[in-house]
Amino acid sequence: MALDLLEAVKKELLRRNYSHRTIMTYLDCLRQFLKHCPPDLRRISKKHVREYLDTLCVRGKSASTLNVHLQAIKFCLEEVMHRPLFVRLPHSKVKERLPEVLSKEEVVRLFSVIKNPKHSLLLRLMYGAGLRVSELVSLKIGDLRIDLGYGWVRQGKGGKDRLFIIPELMKRELLSAVQRSKMDMAALGQTGTDDNSLDCWLFAGQKGKHYSMRSVQVIMKDAARAADIARRIHPHTLRHSFATHLLENGVDLLSVQSLLGHASAETTMIYVYMIPPRIIGVKSPYDSLCV
Repeated sequence: MALDLLEAVKKELLRRNYSHRTIMTYLDCLRQFLKHCPPDLRRISKKHVREYLDTLCVRGKSASTLNVHLQAIKFCLEEVMHRPLFVRLPHSKVKERLPEVLSKEEVVRLFSVIKNPKHSLLLRLMYGAGLRVSELVSLKIGDLRIDLGYGWVRQGKGGKDRLFIIPELMKRELLSAVQRSKMDMAALGQTGTDDNSLDCWLFAGQKGKHYSMRSVQVIMKDAARAADIARRIHPHTLRHSFATHLLENGVDLLSVQSLLGHASAETTMIYVYMIPPRIIGVKSPYDSLCV
C-alpha cells in the first residue's frame, strides 16, 4: 500500500509540474516517514507526524530539513490522501545565517589555481553569470546568445526561465567551448545538423551527458584547497559572491533580484547585509560628534 501511495504522490507532483529534484526529495522524505507509520495508512494521525519529526530533531537534523520533510508529508496527506487534519502543523523556525561570500581577491585567487581550462570556465561562468550549479550543468548551446551578451536558464528553480548576463571577457572562450562541444557530440554521432547542435550540452561530460553537479562540487573543493581558502565553500558560494559584488559595484537591488531569479526582493536583501559600511557609504554617528 505504501508503494501505491508513493506512486500516487509522484503522479500528482508530475501533474503539477514540480521539478525533478523536488519530486525526488519529497519521495525520499515520504519513504522515511512511512517506515514510522502503521501498515494501515488510513490510521496515520498527527501523533505519527509529530513523533517522526521528533526523531529527526533527536538525530540533529536542521530546521530547514525538518521543514522539507513536513512539506512532503503535508503534500501527501492533504493533496493525495485528502486529510486536512494536518494543515495546522507548525513549521520549524529556521535560523537566519548570512551566506558565505568570497572577496574579489579570493575569487581571483580561486580561479588562478585551476589548471584544467574546462574546469576553469565552469567556475568562472558560474560566478560571472550568477548561476546555480544545476543551471550551469544544464546549459545547452541553444541557450546562449553570446554575440548579444546574454543567455537563458531554462526551467530553473520554480520551473521558471530567466535571462542571465554573459561576461564580455568570456565571450571568446565560450565560442570556443561551443565549437568543442559540437565536435565532441559529432564524434559520438549525436549531431547531424546545426539545428541539432543547438540541443547539445555546453559542458558535455562522458558519453554525451552533461557534467554532474557532484563533479562541479569536487572541482570547487579542490580549487579552494589549492587557493588556501580555509573556509568551507561550495559552488553556490560563487552565486552569493556574484550578487554581493554586483551590489558593491553599485548595481541596483531590483536588477540583482532579476538576474538571480528571485521572486521577492526580500530574498535578495540578504546580500545588502554582506556589504561593508565603507562600500555603501554609511558613517557612524560617532564621527559627527564633537569629542
